[in-house]
Amino acid sequence: MVETQELQASRLFSVEGWACLITGGGSGIGLMCAQALAANGARVYITGRRFEVLETAAKVHSPKSGPGKITPLGPCDVTSKTSLMSLVTSLMSLESRLDLLICSAGISGPKAQPSSPSAHSLSHSLWDAEAPSAWSSVFNTNVTAVYFTTLAFLPLLQTASTQSGHMSGNVIVISSMSGIIRHSQGHFSYNAAKGAAIHLARMMSTEFQKTGVRVNSIAPGYFPSEMTTGESDERMKSEMSEEAVKGKGHPVPAGRAGSDEEMAMACLFLARNRYVNGEIVVVDGGVRGQVPA
Repeated sequence: MVETQELQASRLFSVEGWACLITGGGSGIGLMCAQALAANGARVYITGRRFEVLETAAKVHSPKSGPGKITPLGPCDVTSKTSLMSLVTSLMSLESRLDLLICSAGISGPKAQPSSPSAHSLSHSLWDAEAPSAWSSVFNTNVTAVYFTTLAFLPLLQTASTQSGHMSGNVIVISSMSGIIRHSQGHFSYNAAKGAAIHLARMMSTEFQKTGVRVNSIAPGYFPSEMTTGESDERMKSEMSEEAVKGKGHPVPAGRAGSDEEMAMACLFLARNRYVNGEIVVVDGGVRGQVPA
């Protein structure tokens, strides 16, 4: 039983003193999560392939006051075991534990619309637009790398659980609503990979709970990022207009893209709530209620 004042949002969602690592943290959803954690007191390390992007994001978006901080670490290619172990070594030189790992690195892969009612035309249009090698690349980054990244940091995550209590060390996999809905959205490989990432998160949550580490996933809808808009500005931020969201070929009840604040709420909820394990939090503006899932 707690006193009422202990249920203030500032206490419930404080991550002060936490050590957090985010792959793909230099832009998009990864950066949104980095900002949310740093704003609430965490030491947040962001990594990715482009170190200049990480440096810019950390410089621009680190809190101006308070204990929280965003620090670039890397660069790192999450599809490489060697690169991942180098990242582990770098983090261990700075931290003795890892409270939260967010796997946000991802790529979109080839696009091809299955629009023709003719099987012959449909087959050839998709066949010509895609290749097995492109599918392999999408799965390697969006699924395989999530698995090996989690394995690489599992000992540091377990240390956090040992020191702060059972199931405090945790992983958040950034998946997608695209891995749940049946609409291909013109990119079969990406949607199939995100579906695999969701199931991977569930499997890891079961198999790794014996270590005291929990694993959950956020399945975002349309949020502004380099993946959804194709670019970032000088602050490593992207903009997505209401018109762009309405042109996605299916209803988006919210009528707009998701905001930084809405992603921050989902991130902090999963990070802090130790009683949640193996869940997929869908933040999609209501799309799943409109498109078959």
